[in-house]
Amino acid sequence: MILHLKSKRKYLLALADAVVIACSCLLSYFLITAFLESDASIIISLNIWSVLQHSAILLLCNLIGLFVCRVYQNIWRYATIKDFSGCICGIVFGTLTYYIVTLVCRMESFDIYTMMSNMFSMLGIIILRGCYYYMYSRISQEGEVDRHRTLIVGAGRACNKILLEMQDAGSKYKAVGIVDDDPSKQKRCIRNVPVLGKIKDIPKLAEQLHTETILFAIPSCTAEEKRRILNICFETVCEVKTVPYLHELVMNADLLGQAQSINIEDLLGRDVVKFDDFAVGQMITDKKCMVTGGGGSIGSELCRQIAKYNPKKLIIVDIYENNAYEIQQELMREYSDKLDLEVQIASVRDYDKMKLLFEEFRPELVFHAAAHKHVPLMETNPEEAVKNNVLGTFNTASLSNEYKVKKFVLVSTDKAVNPTNVMGATKRCCEMIAQYFAQKSDFTEFVAVRFGNVLGSNGSVIPLFEKQLDAGGPLTVTHPDIIRYFMTIPEAVSLILQAGTIAHGGEIFVLDMGEPVKILSLAENLIRLHGKEPYTDIQIKFTGLRPGEKLFEELLMDEEGLRETPNRKIFIGKQIELDEKEFLRNIERLRNVAAANDADGVVSALREIVPTFNHVVINN
Repeated sequence: MILHLKSKRKYLLALADAVVIACSCLLSYFLITAFLESDASIIISLNIWSVLQHSAILLLCNLIGLFVCRVYQNIWRYATIKDFSGCICGIVFGTLTYYIVTLVCRMESFDIYTMMSNMFSMLGIIILRGCYYYMYSRISQEGEVDRHRTLIVGAGRACNKILLEMQDAGSKYKAVGIVDDDPSKQKRCIRNVPVLGKIKDIPKLAEQLHTETILFAIPSCTAEEKRRILNICFETVCEVKTVPYLHELVMNADLLGQAQSINIEDLLGRDVVKFDDFAVGQMITDKKCMVTGGGGSIGSELCRQIAKYNPKKLIIVDIYENNAYEIQQELMREYSDKLDLEVQIASVRDYDKMKLLFEEFRPELVFHAAAHKHVPLMETNPEEAVKNNVLGTFNTASLSNEYKVKKFVLVSTDKAVNPTNVMGATKRCCEMIAQYFAQKSDFTEFVAVRFGNVLGSNGSVIPLFEKQLDAGGPLTVTHPDIIRYFMTIPEAVSLILQAGTIAHGGEIFVLDMGEPVKILSLAENLIRLHGKEPYTDIQIKFTGLRPGEKLFEELLMDEEGLRETPNRKIFIGKQIELDEKEFLRNIERLRNVAAANDADGVVSALREIVPTFNHVVINN
């Protein structure tokens, strides 16, 4: 049915073109006879019967030319200059065909008549399509009452493509203006939409034009510049959307369909850090890899990225069966029998069970991500933080050393630097455990990877804000001045893998995470991303610093220096020498007080092991 309709439309348009060509031939005849009356030879030879004969040949040749140039394959409501140029090519092809026919049939050709007829035909056919295009655009504008008034940021390739798509009647957007910082583009138009000002004018223009949506159309700009522009956009009450990167503009014609809400990751203010995939591949391919805490947000992403590099075996260890099951099913769907996958429900606290796993699977690489990470909960349960974080790490590191694992990579945190809370102190203990085994091991390379907050990870601030937004607010921020370093989950995991490739043992790897972000700004911008106004539509409530919480986090201790690596975004912190005997005595004492569930004893023992631990207790 649809095919029949398309074919019908094609032949109707061809019929309309035939009428235009016939009228052009007749018009040319009457103009020639009217204005060339003095030239008797032309008048005698160009009689009505000759005109009809040549008009029929000309009409047929021109229609053939238009079909050959695929003019009738085009959808004219989406016409471009290229489509209109096809009409010209069709008539030129028809003219050449006409001369070939007259030459073969030894007919007299009338150059003036032919040229005039074809010129009028060409003009008429283009006008016919132009009128259709204009009428369709006018009809489509009747639905603009329900279309989102849109201000476009950026007057480049993406903008031009967006405006072309907006001309479709099905589009829910209507462009009301463009902004761009390029002086040469000011007061000019793209597809009849004016460039009204610079990016700094967005708030003023959005109000004047009653804008509902701002479309960010500079897909190739840097992350820092993007954050600057988005912060200006967030001064309005408009919904803010962005378009894909430039390579996607070529791959997919439906650009508006790909327009998406700004991700909170866009507000990091830096480019996503890229790592050496080749080196990671060399490290992982055909190796047995174990991931502890493999069902968590970091652990599961580790499993995903490791699986891409064709490990000999991937062993996922987690105590929470639901998370372990989810990542197992995901990897099975993705890789089927191409991945040798083993999922074990076990706790890193349980030395005997972990020993059985090491004995059975003999891992070559161990990525230790299992940990309790929730700061306030660990403040009220310090003995559990020690059992899982410290003793679990000691168990796993000890077994890695015993079974001659090639590399042991510990996932750490910036909260381990000058810790003010139990969780941070336990993670600093874990780093010291890695250093202890690095000092005594002759085979295994023990390293730690330290980074800041991970966007979207379990227990992080963004999922909490999202839930609070869904409930209508308020968003809870502990302090108006609190700041944090942020990175994405893929970045964090890529850093862990990259650290493994350049590790020699005993290092703490630190990522250059750019500028820290104010949590209050994050909350305000997240509200705006949902098309609402902070403090008007959604309130922000300050709850006070939680137990053990800092206003800001650090990435290095005063005693540590920074050393560059081949990747300019990764640095190595110089470790402080450990007294191994004293360290073991302190760990044993910590083990005993944790086993006795002595919370005060645990905090005291942590102070002995971590001299920089300055426990801050806040009573709200």
